[in-house]
Amino acid sequence: MRSAPYRPVFRRLAPRTLRGRLSLVALTTAALLITALTIVFNTVMERQLRHQADDELRARATAVAATVDTSGPRVRVLEAADDQPLDTNVWIYAGQRLLERPPATTGNSPLTRTAGRIAARGTPGCATVRAAHQRPVRLCARPVPGGHATATVVTALDLTPYQGSADTLLRGSLVLGAAVLVCAYVLTRLAVGRALRPVRTMTDQATQWSAVGSDQRFGTGGEPVELARLGASLDALLDRIRAVLRHERQLTGELSHELRTPLTRIIAELDWWRSRPRSAAETRAVHEVIDDAARSMRTICDTLLRDARDNAADASAAPGTADVVPVLRRMAQRLGTPAQAPAVMETVVAAVVAAVVAAEDARLEAGVTPAFLERVVGPPLSNAVRYARSTVTVTARRVPGGVAIDITDDGPGVPEAFAGELFQPGRRADPGDGHHGAGLGLPLARRLARSVGGEVSYDAGHRPGARFTVTLPAG
Repeated sequence: MRSAPYRPVFRRLAPRTLRGRLSLVALTTAALLITALTIVFNTVMERQLRHQADDELRARATAVAATVDTSGPRVRVLEAADDQPLDTNVWIYAGQRLLERPPATTGNSPLTRTAGRIAARGTPGCATVRAAHQRPVRLCARPVPGGHATATVVTALDLTPYQGSADTLLRGSLVLGAAVLVCAYVLTRLAVGRALRPVRTMTDQATQWSAVGSDQRFGTGGEPVELARLGASLDALLDRIRAVLRHERQLTGELSHELRTPLTRIIAELDWWRSRPRSAAETRAVHEVIDDAARSMRTICDTLLRDARDNAADASAAPGTADVVPVLRRMAQRLGTPAQAPAVMETVVAAVVAAVVAAEDARLEAGVTPAFLERVVGPPLSNAVRYARSTVTVTARRVPGGVAIDITDDGPGVPEAFAGELFQPGRRADPGDGHHGAGLGLPLARRLARSVGGEVSYDAGHRPGARFTVTLPAG
């Protein structure tokens, strides 16, 4: 619980950039690794130096043992040609009795006491003791076997040079470790900065492209897997932004276009009514016209807003391709005899889909998404199913630069007098047919098709029934 107040401090001290955080992680990891390696290295070197000192002590003890005679009943120390080692760092014991010791030591000195203790064991052994001025001294004992008497030779070695070498190695390893840490930190920052440079570039490009609605995309070719996934995500985001902008422009344009006619009617009726005094009957007629135009405006607004919400939900305006035949078959399977069909229609309306494609290419693709294709084909197909007597035929074919979808039914067809108003919003050939529509399906289908360079048209010369043709760009 005490560490809780310090967390904000740590958060403030922590780097705010990904580059700084990765560099800090790399520096911490390298510091832990170098610390462990330094400890291991210096421990091994200290043991190695101690082993070297022990080897030298054993070699000296062997040389001194050659001057000790244990063949008789008593231990005798023979004179050597050079007794300097014996005078400086050698103790000779007969059993536990001290025979010789260095002149510079006393019988009660720490070195003599330690030499006597390891000699009393009767086995080879070594020990370290602090002598005058706290100098470390290493002592090693070597028994000298004999016939009737035994002796022990103890040699001593000043470890100060070895300790100096160990300290030098420690300081060198610390300096080297610090240099490696600095280099690791600098190289990590450079490497991470270089690795993140494409990310910064992609971010700046995405911001710029999204602001102007550009068609440019990042793509995934030749990039590392992580950057390729980031590019794909940003491409999807840009497509979504582009779709939203297109939907917004489309909704604004449609509202402006569709509301202009009823507003013009309202203004014209008001101008006519104000031009001179009117009777009560004329006033009621003006009110009815204004009421009808206002209701039409509300219906248009509700329909267009609902259409915009549907478009935003499925992002149908986003770039893509659609395999035409499977989409048409799926739409046909969802259609049957409509609930509002006349009761005298006994046969089941069948939607038969035939695809006419080139022999060398079994796929027929449109340059729109499947959802967009359904939204364009849906209104004319629904009308064909609604008014057909028995059969609706949907034929997809390839045309230069695009795909054409013919929707044909065997119904009564479109009245010749109404053919010119077929694609005008809010107009219906027979308002009393029991279908509660707003007369916006075909106009919206045409507008959607034209927004991608396509068209929805009606063949007035087709007999019997009606035929609509939807043209879309090729995928």
